[in-house]
Amino acid sequence: MNDINLPIQLRFFIALGLSFLIGLERESSGFATKGRVFAGVRTYSLIGVYGFSCGWLVSINVALALPVGMLSLTALAIVGYLAKLKHDFVGWTSEVAALLTFVMGALCLLTDIWVPMALGIVGTFLLSEKAMFENYVERLNNAEFLAVVKFMLITLIILPVLPNKEYTEFNLNPRKIWQIVVLVSTVGFAGYFLTKKFGSRAGLWLSGLLGGIVSSTAVSIAAGRIAQNSPDRSVNALQSTILASSVMYIRILALIWFIRPEFVKYIWLKLILLAIIGLILSIHKEGRIPASEKAPVQTVKNPFEIRPAIIFASLFVILSVMTILSERFYGNAGLITLAGIVGVTDIDPFILSIVNQTALFQTLAISAIIISMMSNTVVKGIYFGFLAKNVRKSVAWRFGLWAILHLPILLI
Repeated sequence: MNDINLPIQLRFFIALGLSFLIGLERESSGFATKGRVFAGVRTYSLIGVYGFSCGWLVSINVALALPVGMLSLTALAIVGYLAKLKHDFVGWTSEVAALLTFVMGALCLLTDIWVPMALGIVGTFLLSEKAMFENYVERLNNAEFLAVVKFMLITLIILPVLPNKEYTEFNLNPRKIWQIVVLVSTVGFAGYFLTKKFGSRAGLWLSGLLGGIVSSTAVSIAAGRIAQNSPDRSVNALQSTILASSVMYIRILALIWFIRPEFVKYIWLKLILLAIIGLILSIHKEGRIPASEKAPVQTVKNPFEIRPAIIFASLFVILSVMTILSERFYGNAGLITLAGIVGVTDIDPFILSIVNQTALFQTLAISAIIISMMSNTVVKGIYFGFLAKNVRKSVAWRFGLWAILHLPILLI
């Protein structure tokens, strides 16, 4: 909303209030650390008023007011910094905050008021949360930092330069394909950091829930290895696997909603029911969990890599083409057969390719999605049962019943 007509008096008091807020944080920070601060509440308030005054001079055609004001304040900041160095104080935070306050004061008059308000509030938050950011940086390892850089590469660099038009008879759109890659990577990325933050605090069950955001298949294999190495933990490992598989349905429902929201109303009830069935099947009697059993399921070692993103994009394109060809040459039976086959691998590319094909009949698309999930459920049970020998009977009836129940739910 354009608020350029706000009274100048109100804009002045907003500039003064935001400047006071930044000054209050800087002065309280100086008291807390017993350090030398560049300026306090009064000085930052005056800097904001100074910026507002320069903005007013610009509004009456004194064009050099802003650059001269900024240069004069920069000179004062440099002098203050040099004075701090004599007392072995380092850091430019307060000086940069002063420059920000000047700019914010000027913008309160020259532009829509949300711009300086956003700068003031975000700036104050960044200044006040120094300990939180430092603690996070200390816990961020090199692999995770590189993962963040790679994630920004695929979202901010690669995505904008891809052409946004369809190619070939299969209507392949490079930008839309990469948008799906970014979406799936974002979900997995968030799941990784959630698992790292909370997984070790609540044991295998929470690791399964959070791991299902990343990959339920990876959880089934990782939990199976835990059960193989520690047979006394098999029951909890099985619970973790089933919980991760339950989250898979919610994850896929969210992805479908992002890609094709109008399709959600036809499938949401089926996926919710299948997730609830998984939650019920995960319930079992257990004693007190030993301390050693509270370690999380390590589903992924690296939160993000370029290669898996390229593999996902390639699988999405291949399965999109195979879906169209199967339906074209073999009809409904061919597509359903393909759905059953792809369940042995990652089903996300197949399901998202189905959802992206607007030409497919609604009933056929839903059938293919549910069949692929049923096949994937069977495969995850086989993965886990092969590794966890002492709970194979429990694995067989739980995953077997879960897979069979896909069929009646398909008819709802």
